[in-house]
Amino acid sequence: MTFAAAFCFALCASVHRSPSIIQQQHPLPSHMFHSSVSRLARRSALLASRSMSDAVPAFPVEASIRAKLSQQFEPAYLDVINESHMHNVPANSETHFKVVVVSSQFDDIAMPVKRHRLINTALAEEMEGPVHALSIVAKTPTQWEKMIADGKAIPASPSCRGGDGSLPKK
Repeated sequence: MTFAAAFCFALCASVHRSPSIIQQQHPLPSHMFHSSVSRLARRSALLASRSMSDAVPAFPVEASIRAKLSQQFEPAYLDVINESHMHNVPANSETHFKVVVVSSQFDDIAMPVKRHRLINTALAEEMEGPVHALSIVAKTPTQWEKMIADGKAIPASPSCRGGDGSLPKK
């Protein structure tokens, strides 16, 4: 339930318990007052019944990447990391990503570059539009388990080097 829905729901509940407080501040004929409260209660119930999937995601590109990779590869593990904050872009941008995809679909694909091509193909629309850079880690479940058992971590992405020359030299 969203904050707005919860607030409306609580307001309606309190008005039904003691309508005289609100009526004193906003005098309305009783039938109009209760009709307005009923409409507000129905609206609150509608808002409360909506699932979070109906809402527009805060980061739509990240959500699209996650959905497409989940559908295409049915991963045992998936992480989509927005690394845009590490680059010379406006706040809350969705231009630079790292994806970690662990899927049994990679079992028969030994070459990492072929796995990367599959992921790039799945995300072609994003790569044509808002995504400027995509770092890919594509592993089989066996490789992933060995990596974890050996205590190896996903390598950190390099810092932005100011590719367009706009950043000051360090």
